[in-house]
Amino acid sequence: MFRTFRLAFAVAILAAVWTVPTLADHDKKAEMDAAIHRPDKLTWKDGPLALPKGAKIAVLEGDPTKPGPFVFRVKVPDGYRIPPHTHPKPERVTVISGTFNIGMGDKFDASKGKAMPTGTYGTWPAGMKHFVWVKGETVIQFHGDGPWEIEYLNPLDDPRKGKK
Repeated sequence: MFRTFRLAFAVAILAAVWTVPTLADHDKKAEMDAAIHRPDKLTWKDGPLALPKGAKIAVLEGDPTKPGPFVFRVKVPDGYRIPPHTHPKPERVTVISGTFNIGMGDKFDASKGKAMPTGTYGTWPAGMKHFVWVKGETVIQFHGDGPWEIEYLNPLDDPRKGKK
């Protein structure tokens, strides 16, 4: 009986010792895979063609054009507007700076909007008709499950169609 106990104890110790390097290696890999995105170090590029001219984008995680999780920020100038549109997936936004205004409906009507000041988080379901405009230079963070897409209610509003 004592011999069986010693054998079981030795096996348990070996198993524990064997897993310690594995856990340590995992922690090192996690540290190497960590991504920190300081706002003063972001690389801003011209926004996607689906957005009106003037938007800048910084992708923080994933690829918003492909399936899977993503996080990106969009920076737009004072007075920037996006005409009524929808998204095929839920939209999740956090206002990093400035004021993001959102209105629901199929016609742009600022009197039906709600201001989302810095620090505000908002979400709305797939297919919800909405429009946006900003006050002051504004940075908005989007996150969700890709691909991220925008569909304009009026095809003439779609910047991909060549309208300036």
